[in-house]
Amino acid sequence: MAEVLTDERIAAVLRPFVRATAPVLDALRESDPLRLRGRSGDLDADGALRKVLRQLDGMQVPGSSAWDAMSVEQRCDWWASRVGRFLALVAGLPRFGGVITSRLPIRNALGITGQGLVLCAIAAEHGVTDQAVKVQLIAEVLLGRELSDELAAGRAEDDERVSELTEDLDAARREHGRATPKAVVRTVWRMARALWEIDSELDKRPQGRLHHELLGNIPVVGVVGGYLGERSALRKVGRLGAQWLRRNGLRR
Repeated sequence: MAEVLTDERIAAVLRPFVRATAPVLDALRESDPLRLRGRSGDLDADGALRKVLRQLDGMQVPGSSAWDAMSVEQRCDWWASRVGRFLALVAGLPRFGGVITSRLPIRNALGITGQGLVLCAIAAEHGVTDQAVKVQLIAEVLLGRELSDELAAGRAEDDERVSELTEDLDAARREHGRATPKAVVRTVWRMARALWEIDSELDKRPQGRLHHELLGNIPVVGVVGGYLGERSALRKVGRLGAQWLRRNGLRR
């Protein structure tokens, strides 16, 4: 018989998880992957270079002019789509062995980690900075739990757990002055492992469609079904997150 988890236990797991999403999202949002910020002086250089920089600056990625011009809804779609592709692929990999590996806890743990990151990113784009609100958002949208303000609020004992989850990012910043891709991946893995503690609840999270599930049960090609299923689920999570924010008067 599966363990019945209390709201207190759910909140205790989600509070440090939500706090750990902030540096991960900062690394993805502020990394300026094309190094576009501060490059305006380069536009006075070579004509070919000027043309390339303008083309790059037109791409919808953080740091570009196109990104700055995007609406809140467009940025939320970017998080659910672009970043979601990577997270969905990672979450879909356990389906490689078909029905056998699809039952492994890592699948749901990685899947809900990606969904939680996207929800926190969407909340941030709408100006939500209260960590307790993000805990409530994830709990209700992904787990069907309505947590009280008191349970969702931070605790002093959460600090140590957050430090454990983000230690790879902290080490990378000390050594390289920035969060490296390797550190981000390791942090996401740590976050997924943390969510194993509530494994009996993870099946409640939004899933892909039935045909994705059926394809995911086939060995080898199951990874395709897993990937498509996670992508479909992330789009649904984006919609549900926006609806939750609207109901609670938090949408911009």
